[in-house]
Parts: sequence; structure tokens; C-alpha cells
Amino acid sequence: MISDMLATIPGGTTFQIIAFLIFFPVFIGVVIWAFRANKDYLSKMSRLPLENDGLVESKIGE
Repeated sequence: MISDMLATIPGGTTFQIIAFLIFFPVFIGVVIWAFRANKDYLSKMSRLPLENDGLVESKIGE
């Protein structure tokens, strides 16, 4: 369905090529960063949403 819509747009294939040329290098860059990133940093960042630092204290029923 989407390819049919893009086929009816003048220059639709040009948009597809431009989008691919933008997003593919970004994707490869993120993959390379993920493999080369410091594992301690990634572990710390993965635990961050679960930590309670006392800044926000929610009390149920008040």
C-alpha cells in the first residue's frame, strides 16, 4: 500500500533513496557505538530508570 502511494508521487523513488542515504549511516553509527561503548556506562544507564533518588516522592492516598 505504501509503495503504491509512493509510486504515484512524482519523484517518490528519489525520496526513498534520500531517506535510505540518511537513515542507513545513522543506523550503522548507532550499532557501532553500541558495540564500542563502555559496558560499565551502559550498565549504569540501564539501571538509572529503576533507581529512587528521592527527588520525586509519590504517596498513594494523600
